Amino acid sequence: MSANLAFRLKNARLKSGLSLQQLADQVGLSKQMISKYEKGLSTPASDKLIELSRILKVKVDQLFRKPEYEIGEISFRKRIKLKGKRELALKEEIRTKIENYLLIEDLLGISHGFENPLVNFPIQTRSDAKKAASKLKEAWRIGFDAIYNAVDLFEEKRIKVIEVTDHTGEFDGLATWVDQKYPMIVISKDSPVERKRFTLFHELGHIVLNLNALSEKEHEKCCNEFASEMLLSEENLKMELGSSRKEIFLEEIINVQEKYGTSISAIVYKLGECGIISKNHVKDFFISLRMDSKFKSKIELSRYQGSEQSSRFENLVLRALSQENISHSKASSLLELSLSELKTQYLQPV
Repeated sequence: MSANLAFRLKNARLKSGLSLQQLADQVGLSKQMISKYEKGLSTPASDKLIELSRILKVKVDQLFRKPEYEIGEISFRKRIKLKGKRELALKEEIRTKIENYLLIEDLLGISHGFENPLVNFPIQTRSDAKKAASKLKEAWRIGFDAIYNAVDLFEEKRIKVIEVTDHTGEFDGLATWVDQKYPMIVISKDSPVERKRFTLFHELGHIVLNLNALSEKEHEKCCNEFASEMLLSEENLKMELGSSRKEIFLEEIINVQEKYGTSISAIVYKLGECGIISKNHVKDFFISLRMDSKFKSKIELSRYQGSEQSSRFENLVLRALSQENISHSKASSLLELSLSELKTQYLQPV
């Protein structure tokens, strides 16, 4: 049996979240037979192959496609607490999306290259992480005002952003490298936009910050500091709300939230860290957040008007299709759509 078919079958099963037994029951085979298929020890008959394709929601021809890239192990950091089949399914979804992304760029002759301006700036303290945010803004020439769209910025700098579905609320994002050369950030498309923006910059920290001298626990703290400063610098926060306040009104903070796309809780925490309000003020805020459900609902309301969705991969697929680099069938497969859905959603002439 083709090694490609064995690999793709296992990949599709894990991505679907099915166990060997669950898939076997749906196909009408034994668990042992499905295992043989995935190990390349046996080949499905044509009718079973079609049934596997239908259940796993993958085209038959895609099951024979050779893996184009050596993606390697995708690891979640310890703070990301996923369990069992959900972790395996998410890893395979990420693996498929990464492979498809690199494939379409290669077909179009687009370079994957990425240069890290902070590679020689070691981080030893949270203060260093804060300074690194300023250095990166200078290196990328993006100024010190609000960053409207993080996804567009990252993709312009050749950091790929991939969105995956996670209804459990257990996954926000991760940063990973392909072949130790191509940085990728994976985020949950289901998160509120302010949370998504913080996650994007936190994961950017894991890509660009030189954290070799620190423990994993300190990695997270430094990446949080870096994300906070990238979204809303201390200088800008003081410009918006002043250097010292005995009292501050919610409407003022909402205005900052709407402008900078960061959550109210993050803004209040940073107000305390920068000494603009007292630590007791911050403590009282978070006690109210825990104790008052109506207050919590108001605080957690998403208000940022910008969008943090990646459309670059879709655009590249459509470009490749229009240039006849790929077929309609290949385009529908890459976009995980049927041919009719591809035509309805994307192929309306201008």
